[in-house]
Amino acid sequence: MARAPFIGRLYWREYLALYASLILVFLEGFIRIITLGLPQPIIRFCYNRSRNAFNILSSSQGRQARSKHSSFVTSVANAADFVDLCSLFGYYAEEHVVQTGDGYLLGLHRLGWKKGEEGLRVNTGRGSLRKPVVYLHHGLMMNSEVWVCLTEKERSLPFMLVEKGYDVWLGNNRGNKYSKKSTRSSPTSNAFWDFSMDQFAFHDIPDSIDYILATTAQPSLSYVGFSQGTAQAFATLSIHPNLNDKIDVFIALAPAMSPAGIHNGFVDALTKASPDVLFLAFGRRSILSSATMWQAILYPPIFVRLIDMSLAFLFNWGSKNISAHQKLAAYPHLYSFTSTKSIVHWFQIIRNKCFQMYDDDVQVPLSLGASERYYKVAKFPTRNIKTPIVLIYGGSDSLVDINIMLRELPKHTVANEIPHFEHLDFLWAEHVETLVHPQVFEALEAYAGRDHLKQKYFTYGVINEGAPGRMSLGMSEDDFSSPMTAEISDSDPRANGFAAHNPTASIDLVHHTSPAKLPGHREPVTPTPLSSSSTTTPDPVPDKAPKEKVKQSGLNPMMRKRQRRSGSTSSSRSTDSLAKFGEGGILLGAGKATLGSVNSPSMAGVDQKGSSNRRKK
Repeated sequence: MARAPFIGRLYWREYLALYASLILVFLEGFIRIITLGLPQPIIRFCYNRSRNAFNILSSSQGRQARSKHSSFVTSVANAADFVDLCSLFGYYAEEHVVQTGDGYLLGLHRLGWKKGEEGLRVNTGRGSLRKPVVYLHHGLMMNSEVWVCLTEKERSLPFMLVEKGYDVWLGNNRGNKYSKKSTRSSPTSNAFWDFSMDQFAFHDIPDSIDYILATTAQPSLSYVGFSQGTAQAFATLSIHPNLNDKIDVFIALAPAMSPAGIHNGFVDALTKASPDVLFLAFGRRSILSSATMWQAILYPPIFVRLIDMSLAFLFNWGSKNISAHQKLAAYPHLYSFTSTKSIVHWFQIIRNKCFQMYDDDVQVPLSLGASERYYKVAKFPTRNIKTPIVLIYGGSDSLVDINIMLRELPKHTVANEIPHFEHLDFLWAEHVETLVHPQVFEALEAYAGRDHLKQKYFTYGVINEGAPGRMSLGMSEDDFSSPMTAEISDSDPRANGFAAHNPTASIDLVHHTSPAKLPGHREPVTPTPLSSSSTTTPDPVPDKAPKEKVKQSGLNPMMRKRQRRSGSTSSSRSTDSLAKFGEGGILLGAGKATLGSVNSPSMAGVDQKGSSNRRKK
């Protein structure tokens, strides 16, 4: 139905929320203007007064807890940059600069050396150490520091990847702390900030990846994104077909594509307003640049409380999985600059419920008709992505609608849920090293350094809803109607049948392949249908088959122990199994989902033992 211009855009309640939000924004801007003119002694005075007031109002137990971790927490919070943060943990970091096709200079950081390897050459040609490359990208209004500003080394994903032998690179978006320069415009001009996620997808991500691959002389890398870093990967992989050859696996932490909306009604009304209103409120340059001012004049615990209140106000996040001392260390590194236009782009996506490119023609003055009949904003064609995708999302994350996301992604997408996790938990939660990192490592072991477009790897799989017992291994329906050629070498970890992907939820596949035929053998192989029974009898293995030493998947020890587990904290789904989750071979119980049954020679003993245990019970 046609709506009158401007008047018919919102309902009266939404107008009230919009006006209230604008008043708060203008008040914040007014305070910022005042504080910019304050001398340093007055700023220090405000800081000291806020500290004294907080200490008086806080309990003695709270003061003791803060003093217990104060030394190292303060060092992390006060670290000047990425290099300083890494040096606190004893790691050497390199700084690189890449120029995009449209003239922006982006900062890249590299962690390629374990402790003691600083003098060695890594991925620099003949005679150097060859390591698989992993690229990490941050979220909205962040920079690369969010990955390393933790209070324990074991909870930092980049540090753990380095220890596992990866060459780790971390990117930065244009406009943030490490990428605030361009060869064509100055940060003081509106032209510098005239960018949205379109530019991230068309320039920042592909240009950064090309630079990394050229520097390391590697054919491909693995991509790990957080929040908007995942949206940028969805977008760039969908519009750059050749980039799918350069990324062997895409791991999305707290993935963002088409959020349902903002929890708070005031801010949600802003998402439905015209972009001109948002530009009027925040300007056409960087957004919320006064955040650094508040950090300077407020005592750190007060600043932490302010951030927590803002997150609860906007997204209904309790932030209970992140410890108090971790917040004190990380929150000072949370904010970095970005453009108002990039926020407007997200508001357009939320309002239209579509993962689309920026709409430059959103305003249609004096139009009483349905303009969508004559104009359609280009969508990011995410179903065209060929790179294997692994989603790891939080069940308590209000920004993730996994059902909508899976409908817009290719069928080979695998989704793993951590029920009680919120958005920022994937960076700083207390148990992130046991709930999230193992799943990342499993996906990297399965795909890193492999050409997924030329070979069919029996590594990740789920039950295909369309045909009971059929495997979905990143293959289309046509792949099942024609023979596949499996190329597996002696040292390939796929020789044990599969490398599953979720250490807390068992994903079992059937693939009959005699170990004697694996090395160097080339033969058409077709997947064997799964039995509906959970106690399928494996095919016998010839006694004279040579015993080979193969690299065991990191999940296999977990599978051997699964009969003793009382439950799990995560579950696994795919696009094909989503519609009938809980049916068609998916067993739900004790907090975990088990898809399919094991029927491979390497796991025959495990299943037989598990079946006998169940019969005894």
